[in-house]
Amino acid sequence: MQDTDYIIVGAGSAGCVLANRLTEDRDVRVCLIETGPADRSWMLQMPAAFSRPLLNDRFNWAYRTAPEPYMNNRRMDCPRGRVIGGSSSINGMCYIRGHAEDYNRWSVETGDSEWSYAHCLPYFRKSNTRLAGADDYHGGDGPLVVTTGPCENPLFQAFIEAGVQAGYGRTQDLNGYRQEGFGSMDMTVNNGVRWSTSKAYLNPARPRENLEIIHRALVNRVIFEGNRAVAIEYSQNQNVRSIRCDREVIVCGGVINSPQLLNLSGVGRASHLEQIGVPCVVDLPGVGENLQDHLEVYVQHRCKQPISLYPALKFTTQAAVLLQWKFSKRGWGTSNHFEAGAFIRSRAGVKHPNLQYHFFPVAANYDGRAPAKDHGFQAHVGPMRPTSRGYVRTLSSDPSKPPEIRFNYMEMENDRREMRDGIRLTREIFAQEAFDPFRAEELAPGPEAQTDAELDAFVRAKSESAYHPSCTCKMGTDEMAVVDSQGRVHGTENLRVVDASIMPSIVSGNLNAPTIMMAEKLADRIRGREPLAPSDAPFHIVESWKERQREFDPDRSVG
Repeated sequence: MQDTDYIIVGAGSAGCVLANRLTEDRDVRVCLIETGPADRSWMLQMPAAFSRPLLNDRFNWAYRTAPEPYMNNRRMDCPRGRVIGGSSSINGMCYIRGHAEDYNRWSVETGDSEWSYAHCLPYFRKSNTRLAGADDYHGGDGPLVVTTGPCENPLFQAFIEAGVQAGYGRTQDLNGYRQEGFGSMDMTVNNGVRWSTSKAYLNPARPRENLEIIHRALVNRVIFEGNRAVAIEYSQNQNVRSIRCDREVIVCGGVINSPQLLNLSGVGRASHLEQIGVPCVVDLPGVGENLQDHLEVYVQHRCKQPISLYPALKFTTQAAVLLQWKFSKRGWGTSNHFEAGAFIRSRAGVKHPNLQYHFFPVAANYDGRAPAKDHGFQAHVGPMRPTSRGYVRTLSSDPSKPPEIRFNYMEMENDRREMRDGIRLTREIFAQEAFDPFRAEELAPGPEAQTDAELDAFVRAKSESAYHPSCTCKMGTDEMAVVDSQGRVHGTENLRVVDASIMPSIVSGNLNAPTIMMAEKLADRIRGREPLAPSDAPFHIVESWKERQREFDPDRSVG
């Protein structure tokens, strides 16, 4: 049995951050263990190829949900990274932090004021280098390099201008002072290459002698002495091995794998552990519960002008794009093409944006399948703070067997209403003058879908996950909380969870940036360092939010 100080299970968005920060202390030994392979493939490096890893299980756990009861019993895709870098190596690279009020809500939900926006913003800055320039909201020397979309395709500018014409604000930075409004989006891309946490955090730490990295190894369980985590057991090349730690086991497996590993180790609802034949170490009924995600639909139009990315869907063009990217790091391959986006409120009385847009200058699915057969464009829109809740349930004591995943998407009427509002508001935005030169017929949902029932049917049949699962090992002090506000698993010693599963509630945006922030923040807690001083940078709330659905046109609203 090997010995180390810290064992980090999972080399993903959080695990790579912790591996870097903990090994900055030269007297600390860290073992980082990952099930997946190295992240050397071109399809993980070229930003425009982000759909490729979603189509197979080479770098992807390729989970599918149980039949979703409110979605025509569809089994829906739930991809998660199974590779060095985790989901940061296969995601869409959108760098979005969420709204300041999300973190102020966390401070209440966790009972810890240090999860407020003022205390989180310094860690966003620490992690981040925004090439557009450092300011009160962005750092200038953080590991995670962020590029702002150039929005050179006229469809991006049409989307932003249409939003302003519809009465919404314009924002210069969706991660800065003002989230609400239309503007360019940031992406985790550096010099035309995906900037995953593997690139940003793990590669600089690799030469350190106090870091050991094990990959292609499946962790079977955490080993306890009493309620104290002392080791992990893992399988590799048909052999079972163990590693013992002197300080902590830190689980960074992600929203699906972290609760499964806790269950396999005897941490979870006692009655459930008995059903799968695992002796109970700690009875924690919240393990695997509280599952949340963002669901989205595509509102698509055919484009009258041949200016979309439609040619890039053809094999011959893709080969040319790959060669240009490989040899010059230029061209279509250097962007994720989610270069413009927006956050809006669906109705008056909502304090901060509850709908998010990703604009895409082609009509195609996120994973590249089922593309439209012509030039087109689309907006991905969906609710940011859904009220439906699901679960991750371990079905077997065999760690190679996938758990049952059910999100219960669209169970709650509030979520259905917000999705209908999102479609109707998107149609209004696309009807603005800015799109007149480009807008042809609506492809989806299609002009025949108008009533609430028709839009609900479209959502049930066609909506997809935005791939933001979270909250299955939530922070807090109530009976369903799994960890405290420092990620320590209730009822145990020397066991911590650090990843998106410990979010108490989902944030209003993409999850990679918040997960990295959380890992940076908790790294200081683990190391016993003083937290960074809170920021006094202000944030924007529309003054008329109680009376108006949008900022500049109080007479036009939905609902």
